[in-house]
Amino acid sequence: MDRGKASVVFRRLLRHPIQDVWAAITEPRKVEIWFMTKVTGRFSPGGRLDMEHPNGVHATGRVLEWHPPRTYEYEWDLPPGPNHPEAEASIVRWELTPTGEGTLLVLTHRKLGRPTAEVFVRGLAVFLDRLSAHLDGVPLPHPPWVPREASSKPAT
Repeated sequence: MDRGKASVVFRRLLRHPIQDVWAAITEPRKVEIWFMTKVTGRFSPGGRLDMEHPNGVHATGRVLEWHPPRTYEYEWDLPPGPNHPEAEASIVRWELTPTGEGTLLVLTHRKLGRPTAEVFVRGLAVFLDRLSAHLDGVPLPHPPWVPREASSKPAT
């Protein structure tokens, strides 16, 4: 932790080509399927993103870095809400590296408050399981905190 802030880092080997993984994490309609969020905005340098999750979390922010198909980074700004009483101003970074077996994904979410980081550790693991299943073309795991009817259809 740095000055009361925390970071969470996930590494996941996905047995798919880097271009397929890049599309899954940057094309809004694909992100909506596995991340269960309505995405608007531009995935591009200086673009602004707006993400609304079914649990009421609404994050916004600018794209800070954009290097297809390897890296992108964006702000994840949350206003105070029922599940997070204080505003959060954090950074999400996706890094992809091709390997002989597919693509190594490294997801880093930094500058989080400790309570938010503790929740995100569990939630992001489930979303990465959903990303993997989406790429594999198999049924996506159900997040335990979301009503079943919300997970059976893409966000609108």
